[in-house]
Amino acid sequence: MTRPEHPSSLSRRTLLAGGAAAGALAFSGGWSRVRAAPLITVESLTIDVNGKAAKVFAVKGPAGEGIFAKEGDRLTGAVLNASQAPAVMHWHGQIFAPADQDRARPHGGELAPGGTDQVDFLLTPGTHWMHSHTLSEQQLLAAPLVTREADAGDAQDVVLMLHDFSFRSPEEILAGLGGSSTHGSHGMGGTIKGMSGMAKQGMNHSGHGAGGGMGGGMMTHANDVDYDAFLANRRTLGDPDVVRVEKGGRVRLRIINGGTATAFFISAPGLSPRCITVDGVPCAPLLAEAFPLAQGQRIDLMIDIPAGGGAFPVLAQVEASRRRTGLVLATAGASVPRIPEAAQRPQGLLDLDFEARLSARKPLARRRADKVFPIMLGEEAGYRWTINGRTHAEAEPFVVSPGERVEMTFMNPTGMSHPMHLHGHHFQVVGIGGKRFPGAVRDTVMVPPHMPVTIAFDAGPKGEWFLHCHHLYHMATGMMAVLKVA
Repeated sequence: MTRPEHPSSLSRRTLLAGGAAAGALAFSGGWSRVRAAPLITVESLTIDVNGKAAKVFAVKGPAGEGIFAKEGDRLTGAVLNASQAPAVMHWHGQIFAPADQDRARPHGGELAPGGTDQVDFLLTPGTHWMHSHTLSEQQLLAAPLVTREADAGDAQDVVLMLHDFSFRSPEEILAGLGGSSTHGSHGMGGTIKGMSGMAKQGMNHSGHGAGGGMGGGMMTHANDVDYDAFLANRRTLGDPDVVRVEKGGRVRLRIINGGTATAFFISAPGLSPRCITVDGVPCAPLLAEAFPLAQGQRIDLMIDIPAGGGAFPVLAQVEASRRRTGLVLATAGASVPRIPEAAQRPQGLLDLDFEARLSARKPLARRRADKVFPIMLGEEAGYRWTINGRTHAEAEPFVVSPGERVEMTFMNPTGMSHPMHLHGHHFQVVGIGGKRFPGAVRDTVMVPPHMPVTIAFDAGPKGEWFLHCHHLYHMATGMMAVLKVA
């Protein structure tokens, strides 16, 4: 069994000293020491999932999986595709200066097997990630891209990266859903034909391929893909990642939802976690028993480990399901109990109750919107997901000018939630259900059925920036548009 190294636990002193822990990089003197070799390598490898061999990808930096830096550093070096398949890398959460755009490849240029590319851009502070902008993310082509904030203090950093996993290929899954990819030019693999889909996990997708959308009386549901496993740092809860922590210490959990089609609720029984950032951007600290985390989103939770020590699970439970994954924080000598992979009761569906309680530490300055766009999310026959009635291949861009204040109101009459992500920008959530409020600044927001969500942002540098659903099977079959800053 081969397991890539995991940078799940990084203390401040290890990070700054550049010790031998997986994923730790010393930045005194910068990236020059690693330029001779690829900075980032995409590899094919085999891991064990529930006793069965699984062929997946890994994204490795100079000292293990992912990239870990400190505020003020640049990502400078070569990206090598050492796998046997084309790779398309997206730098999720990065905000690019105009001078860095051409060197960043913000949407991820396709790299053929054996191909290399050079990148050079200033890293955006916070918990971010890099991932394939195709359905190969399903095969774990993703990794942390964490830039430690200058004011992060001395808490121990623990990274928890979540994945949904299937032994079936993404093409087989999409065909089973009844869908066809509309993104052949973006590495999606062209048209995929298949039978009309029926949802798994007891969810009836009678709307898929049945003519018309899923609004009206259609049942609200989740989990239209039946996954074989849910992974936390590439491990199941049956064989969890156990991270050593200190008695009485403070831990900053940096949690990334790298799931292709799955949202989770995060909990830490026996502890009192407080949310301090979402999508890498600071928010007012907020306590909760369970923290919703949609596809593509990140959340940083600050946790105080009891002085008496012990073993403390951090659990990620699938929405509308009993299934879960997670890791364990354990002090020296603590006994780590076996944790069932099924919770006693299912979670509900993600809603916006927690989102409505969030507020930005640094909200946008108040000003009138220069451009306002209504955005209707839709589903049509044949697992075809749309924005304003069009797929990505058919749609005209949303055109704005640099610096303009833009507002978008998402409306969702379908039967599924849609985590909407905007490339190259952070936005503020300023309205839910018609009620205005100064919400969180982030880059991905969940839009549940029948609940309008309004975001505001100032248009960034010139270019074309994708706006898409981060349920990647919805994106692949059409739910993507372009914000054109011109």
